[in-house]
Amino acid sequence: MNSEYVLLGRSGLRVSRFCLGTMTFGTDWGWGTAEDASRQIFNHFLDSGRNFIDTADGYTNGTSETLIGKFLKERGDRDRVVLATKFGFGREEGNPNAGGLGRKNIYSALHTSLRRLQTDYLDLYWLHNWDTFTPVEEVISTLDDLVRSGKVRYIGFSNSPGWFLGRAQTIAELRGYQRIIALQLEYSLVERNIEREHVPAALELGMGVMPWSPLGHGLLSGKYQGSGKKVSGEGRLSVAGDHPAVAPLLTERNWAIAGELAKVANELGRSPAQVALNWVANRPAVSSVIIGATKIQQLQDNLTALDFAIPAELKKRLDEISAPDVHYPYYFFTAQDFRDMVSGKTEVRRTKELQAA
Repeated sequence: MNSEYVLLGRSGLRVSRFCLGTMTFGTDWGWGTAEDASRQIFNHFLDSGRNFIDTADGYTNGTSETLIGKFLKERGDRDRVVLATKFGFGREEGNPNAGGLGRKNIYSALHTSLRRLQTDYLDLYWLHNWDTFTPVEEVISTLDDLVRSGKVRYIGFSNSPGWFLGRAQTIAELRGYQRIIALQLEYSLVERNIEREHVPAALELGMGVMPWSPLGHGLLSGKYQGSGKKVSGEGRLSVAGDHPAVAPLLTERNWAIAGELAKVANELGRSPAQVALNWVANRPAVSSVIIGATKIQQLQDNLTALDFAIPAELKKRLDEISAPDVHYPYYFFTAQDFRDMVSGKTEVRRTKELQAA
């Protein structure tokens, strides 16, 4: 049994370093995992000593939440589990208040999720996506009300711009509201854009980063071969390559990253998926990594991804080939010439203690 836990952000919530993502629980989207297989994956994850389960009110049209509620009731160990779900995407066509971040929808979405999950509280409630128009003051005050009511223990933001979450956290600090403890963001060897704004914000403001799609929608799993938009291999990536969240990843650069990952994995005697998960789990600010599975063998393989260390020279190869481009204004902070102009060619750095604060 794995008993390694971390604190989620600047909070007292203990979570396992892997979180089970359940977007594939149910077949309502035309793909996914039927009830019996989902139950097997769910139970194996918790029986392995992990404790963190993540879902959303829209996953498989609500079936994911319904199945999790059923599985938890069967097990009878709700209080051992750290249970998280999300709100924000529309739940009813034609109803503008059945989606977004307004107070009316947040309350309605929460009650729907609690009913499906067969519980009277959530350990973590995620804002699933920024809706581009609801005032941030309304969002953060509503979430604080939910915590004070006892229906929610902690709050987190997902898929939001850096300025929005930074403003929300600052308002929470100034007004004594419940603070955001975690950020759920896409992060992998082929998607490192959050390193510009979100990771520094997380370190500064006390929010733990929880990567979703750490295998780049399967591109880093080792199951696929390809060039540009062409994909070969059995799996979701082969049939979802034109999805707006996937299509931007299908580039020659990212295929090269996947190729280098395969070489490093071969040298380590590990699968590409294990190495990719290990890499992202040990990045700055990362607390827990969301992993999903449609087969028990896939889950078992992923759960051993932290049983080894990537040697520095191999990690450097992965870091360098996947490094994001540096754009304005970031080169002001990274280019040595500009740094010398600021510091007068002296060496200035934070202490390790402050860097980790």
